[in-house]
Amino acid sequence: MHHTALPYQDPARPVDERVEDLLGRMTPQEKAGLMFHTMLPMHADGRPVEDGDDSDFPADTTGLIRDQGLSHFNLVGTAEPRRIAEWHNAVQEIAHGTRLGIPVTLSTDPRHSFTANIGASIRAGAFSAWPEPIGLAAVRDPELVHRFADIARREYLAVGLRVALHPQLDLATEPRWSRQTGTFGSDAALTAELAEAYIRGLQGERLGPDSVAAMVKHFPGGGPQKDGEDPHFPHGKEQVYPGGMRELHLAPFRAAVAAGAAQMMPYYGQPIGTDWEEVGFGFNRDVVTGLLRDELGFQGIVCTDWGLLNDDEIFGEPHRARAWGVEHLTPAERAAKALDAGVDQFGGEECPELLLALLRDGRITEERLDTSVRRLLREKFVLGLFDERRYVDPDAAELVVGNPEFRAEGAAAQRRSLTVLVNRDGTLPVTRPAPRLYTEGLDPAVVARHGRAVQDPAEADLAVLRLYTPYEQRPNRFESLFHSGHLDFPADELARILAVLDAVPTVVLINLERPAVLPEIAERAHALVADYGAQDDALLDAVFGLARPEGRLPFELPRSMAAVAASRPDVPNDTADPVFPYGHGLDL
Repeated sequence: MHHTALPYQDPARPVDERVEDLLGRMTPQEKAGLMFHTMLPMHADGRPVEDGDDSDFPADTTGLIRDQGLSHFNLVGTAEPRRIAEWHNAVQEIAHGTRLGIPVTLSTDPRHSFTANIGASIRAGAFSAWPEPIGLAAVRDPELVHRFADIARREYLAVGLRVALHPQLDLATEPRWSRQTGTFGSDAALTAELAEAYIRGLQGERLGPDSVAAMVKHFPGGGPQKDGEDPHFPHGKEQVYPGGMRELHLAPFRAAVAAGAAQMMPYYGQPIGTDWEEVGFGFNRDVVTGLLRDELGFQGIVCTDWGLLNDDEIFGEPHRARAWGVEHLTPAERAAKALDAGVDQFGGEECPELLLALLRDGRITEERLDTSVRRLLREKFVLGLFDERRYVDPDAAELVVGNPEFRAEGAAAQRRSLTVLVNRDGTLPVTRPAPRLYTEGLDPAVVARHGRAVQDPAEADLAVLRLYTPYEQRPNRFESLFHSGHLDFPADELARILAVLDAVPTVVLINLERPAVLPEIAERAHALVADYGAQDDALLDAVFGLARPEGRLPFELPRSMAAVAASRPDVPNDTADPVFPYGHGLDL
């Protein structure tokens, strides 16, 4: 019997025609399912996690796709590239067996750096390892950012990841804020320039079968957080503009829209003291429809940040829905408000029944669902998921992901991003052959390539200390991953560090995930070098003259916590008398 392809299955037809044909065949349940973008784990051997499996992160993959109609998933965790590719194909096979065979779109948080904040990113593992975006910003080279994004695109494409939940275009204007490593720093013009390069690297000149769609975040700029607290948590929900700099925070998003960004994610924050409604941005019609759609002309998909509707558990601890300003509404009422605001998709949720209940009650119309479903279907067709891109080749995934060329480029970028802040008496580069080295926080095997290790600073020719930006311990396990609060070293730790600096010429290597407060260290170290995600060998190559650091500070380093507290959260580089200004950096 001859099988005729339905119009939406015919690659020769125009995309809009295929979208309308498929939309016309969908039930309300299938439409509602499409409007959720939830997290999905995999087994390390490449099998989908099914209901009843023993898994750290339980899921019912087949049920979500077959019964609930979900087809957008954010991959949690990592595995060998071959296994991710096999998992992707297995998930697509489940989707292929549904009534309409709508393919799955898989997304990912950043997975090319060093941080382990699973609330925001994933360690590189098998993927090529680069500095954090804040480190790419320290190099100030749009070509490097384009190259990084192009390599990320090729690695993602090889394993079937088609939406990047990045770049993050917030400005790092509040020194205490925990999400600065994912930004391009405090300068709006540089962020806008790098954003464009990044989006073109992921998507190409226009979205197509070889693109990874960029979900740009966090609209309209998540940097100006009151006291630097993060709106993942109730005590961090307020976003404020005491310096009147709202337009400045929008500038990178204007550039992203102009570059053709496929998707946009509003942040959790609740704007206080503006002419916008005082509700979280995902519920905010002034911001999503008024600003993003009408003023900026954005035509793409708007997906909320994760977990706006329902309370949930993370690591077995209760977490409130991020329904800031609409806490009093039911989950269904929250969903209706977000749809009224203009969002297309709910991140981190899997509750299409809420939308079906709203439909039955006449609170929303099927036409409203259709508006969003059209956008979501269109992207699947444009990405080639219905055609040549439904499945990937596990052999190719093994060859592409983390290949030697990509790894070498990531390692070179780590070295370029290092920022020399202090270099007294030409301490760097160290040219003395085989010095006696006292080190802290460095891999002994890497140290041994450069000198002889000693256990006591008094016996050393040189000390090299690897330090990290201080932060406050928070009681909640999930929140403890978001390094927040003070930026200065506790008195006892500072005294211990300064004792080493006074005993022996010392090179201090500091990882700046946020702008550390370190005036005493800067004053007494012989050399001070900042990194933003770099391996020990990259750091020691710079110390010993085997690499040339090019970085410039992507934010200022404040003099004191009092100066931080007195600064305005929406104003870049606003602390009084910083130890190092924005853009500081020395050449070796």
